[in-house]
Amino acid sequence: MKQYEAVAEVIRRHGGYATLAQIYQDIIKLEGCHWGTKTPFASVRRIVQTKSDLFFKIKPGLWGLVDYRDKIPPEVLSEEPEPISAKDNELLNHSYYQGIAAETGNFQGYHTFVPHQDRNKIFIDRKLGEIITKPEIPQFTYPELVQKAKGADVIWFNKRGFPERFIEIEYSTDMNNALLRFLEFQDFQTKFIIAADAARHREFQSKIENSAFQPILNRIEFWDYEKLCKCHEKASAAAELEKILRV
Repeated sequence: MKQYEAVAEVIRRHGGYATLAQIYQDIIKLEGCHWGTKTPFASVRRIVQTKSDLFFKIKPGLWGLVDYRDKIPPEVLSEEPEPISAKDNELLNHSYYQGIAAETGNFQGYHTFVPHQDRNKIFIDRKLGEIITKPEIPQFTYPELVQKAKGADVIWFNKRGFPERFIEIEYSTDMNNALLRFLEFQDFQTKFIIAADAARHREFQSKIENSAFQPILNRIEFWDYEKLCKCHEKASAAAELEKILRV
């Protein structure tokens, strides 16, 4: 089996579409394909990016098989304007990037949490509640602050139960709400991420220039969706390589 055939087979087993993380997790276990390289995941990435006759990019971090394009559910192809509504499109994309952020934390060894009201939302083929590792938020501080933390899109907790990162997916909502939530946790050694379309970076820069956000200015970052998915990909590859080295 050739390498590109192996990649196609893995994606086919996932229903014709998969994240790079899913491909990385399964490709090494696939029998009949020899990679002959110390960087098989880089080869996978090159294959999906260059073999446009076989693979196409659905959205950042998610790839599909060309011959499965008509079989992929419309909600997965949700960056296209039809056949779902703009509102449904927004909700589906929000939960997709929420899942990407949660999985990235898992790959890096953090405990992950998303709000209870989001647990039934779908990330590719699973519910967000099936991805996270913390069904209940750790009681890391005063009850009033813990209650406010519960509304964050994604939180990564360290092994001691303290928040390492707060991540807000700002698909179209006002960033001020997320920034004000971050400000509540200025006394913790926590980092903050706004994940949004690259076109909103200027808006982000404008808002954090407000003197009110000075206490967290050095700990807050803007990640566009490509960067978020690149971090997801790298964290997945590192986690899979660690598994291989432990064998």
